[in-house]
Amino acid sequence: MDFAQARQNMVVSQINPQSVTDKALLDALGEIPRERFVPATKRDIAYMDKEISLDISAPDGHQRAMMMPVAFAQLVALAQIKSTDLVLVIGCSTGYSAAVIARLADSVVGLEANEDMATQANDILMSLNIDNAAIVSGPLNEGYKNEAPYDVIFIDGAIDHIDDALVAQLDEGGRLVAIISAHGPGKAHVVIKKGGVASNRIDFDASAPALPGFQKTEKFSF
Repeated sequence: MDFAQARQNMVVSQINPQSVTDKALLDALGEIPRERFVPATKRDIAYMDKEISLDISAPDGHQRAMMMPVAFAQLVALAQIKSTDLVLVIGCSTGYSAAVIARLADSVVGLEANEDMATQANDILMSLNIDNAAIVSGPLNEGYKNEAPYDVIFIDGAIDHIDDALVAQLDEGGRLVAIISAHGPGKAHVVIKKGGVASNRIDFDASAPALPGFQKTEKFSF
């Protein structure tokens, strides 16, 4: 299979028509080899606009999957990532989201609950010479305080709610993007912190694989 051609087809035929027009993002999507981040047996479907099971479960047994390319691209675009930004990617699984975002941001911290998956992600990033992204392991809903505050927090999957702990790790002017699907069809949200106060806006309808760890903790109220 010609993966380079498949990447370009994904960008031109799937993503760009869905109002994703940022050149830096489109270039990143056209350059990062998505097939490297999925199981070898599923590389031939890496560029289809569908969720792809990663054949790995979270510590609680929750099956993990990669977000559909269009929904992923739209959510990244919503975050308006700048070249000076420090970004936290929550639920980065095998590292694809961290790899793409690393092309847009100054530096990226990827948080993954599954230690084996975090190790795999770091290995792939290293093999691709992506040196401004690193993956750490820990509970997803707690974020990663060690490198906070972040200019952007990107949640790579669907959640029931946004935890207070994550909003607290946003810098002034920071943005958090997530797909929330607790009460029916998923919707993309962007939370912006200004003057120490976080405001929420719903942007578009979207679906994504559910992330573990966002079911029983305190949520951020809008």
